[in-house]
Amino acid sequence: MISDHSSPLDNPIHKPEPWPGLSKEEPAPRINNHPAVWPMVIKDMAERDLSGRQKYGTPLQPHNGRDALIDAYQEALDLVVYLRQAIHERGGL
Repeated sequence: MISDHSSPLDNPIHKPEPWPGLSKEEPAPRINNHPAVWPMVIKDMAERDLSGRQKYGTPLQPHNGRDALIDAYQEALDLVVYLRQAIHERGGL
């Protein structure tokens, strides 16, 4: 039986591959002719708000009966998985 404190890393089948370069220092960003990222993010946020309003019939509000910390944590877990997938698909680290 698996205890509540076991980790997938305890199982040799799930041992992660080493990630060489994961701790490497990234260079300072270079100025270029591409658009700034902040306006893109703000636009994405507005679109996400509209999508949520259409899906749920209301904007996201505090005290809505959901646990925002649990929602955010679950979203963060999904994010980490998607990020690692993208890193691997681009040749890994």
